[in-house]
Amino acid sequence: MRISQRAQSVSPFYAMEFGKHAAALEAQGHHVVKLSLGEPDFGAPPAVLDALREAVGSRPMSYTGALGLPELRQAIARFYGDQHGVEVDPGRVVVTAGASAALVLGAAALVDPGDEVLIADPSYPCNRQIAESFGARVTLVPTSARSRYQLDTASVRSHWTDRTRGIMVASPSNPTGTSVPADELAAICELARERDAWRIVDEIYLDLGDHGEHGRPPRSVLSYDQEAVVINSFSKYFGMTGWRLGWCVVPEALVPALERLAQNYMICASTPAQHAALACFTPESLAVCEERRAEFGRRRALVLDGLAQIGLPVPVPPDGAFYVYFDVSGTGLTSWEFCGRALQDAQVALTPGRDFGVGTADTHVRLSYAASAGELREGIARLGKFVAGLPRA
Repeated sequence: MRISQRAQSVSPFYAMEFGKHAAALEAQGHHVVKLSLGEPDFGAPPAVLDALREAVGSRPMSYTGALGLPELRQAIARFYGDQHGVEVDPGRVVVTAGASAALVLGAAALVDPGDEVLIADPSYPCNRQIAESFGARVTLVPTSARSRYQLDTASVRSHWTDRTRGIMVASPSNPTGTSVPADELAAICELARERDAWRIVDEIYLDLGDHGEHGRPPRSVLSYDQEAVVINSFSKYFGMTGWRLGWCVVPEALVPALERLAQNYMICASTPAQHAALACFTPESLAVCEERRAEFGRRRALVLDGLAQIGLPVPVPPDGAFYVYFDVSGTGLTSWEFCGRALQDAQVALTPGRDFGVGTADTHVRLSYAASAGELREGIARLGKFVAGLPRA
């Protein structure tokens, strides 16, 4: 059997690989503290679970339209107005089988073979893998702690070429949990718009971002760039990872293309998940999600304090999501070696920087604090003993 070059060129998603090794250790009877995957331990809000039971028992689960249930698209549009003060036409909302499907549809609609796409280094690996699958030439733009490991206007301008057709930005970011300041992101989008380039902005973790001094949630890019393609998901803020339900907000002119692509690529997102997701936007469910966001803030403080005591520096503290990106260069180990030994010797699963780019591949490790506070304390204690036993470089 001849396997395509596309399939052969795709790198493993190392977070999943370390998760697989952690599961193997658990099968042998070990208690592994799993801090490698971005999967909230809460699950869906109770009202959503109730809605799923009612939906499954009360109606046939036939296909929905390729763009999603009209009432769910309307609920998502209202959410932007209520949560972020942005008016969104429900006709521009496309419900997808997870945010990954939204990224696939966006890339399929916008990328032609040979197009150059700018993405920050470090960044979520699947974004560049998806773009490359449609023939993009991805340029990983080096970043630093000074730019919060994010693109800024200067770096975008300096890496722009005649072949550049688009940029992909995630704010807050996976793996760093850092956001692009709103004014900076607006300037980046304006630069790309002036050069007739598309913008895909991943806001999967936006609603897990820190609120401002007046208690307002972070701004959506749609507040200053209505032509951006915005990716979002029910997985993180709503805790519905396994439900595989997401959405994108796209310019009106792009909707027919995405509808045709969705019809062919996925037919529609899960019907029962869509019906149940309507309960996400009730005051009851939103209150639950906000309390969970606050809990993630408490967990972040626990982890940052613990890593500082161990001597593992975090160059840029996160302001959203549930990740900490810490530096292991002082341990004498590469990030790959650190994660491998932490899993084998301390039974703590982490993700090496190799997943996220080039510049920090060997020096940084991602820790997900989506696990419970008890598991985080145990994991930090184990890492402390592990690091204390290492001969320092």
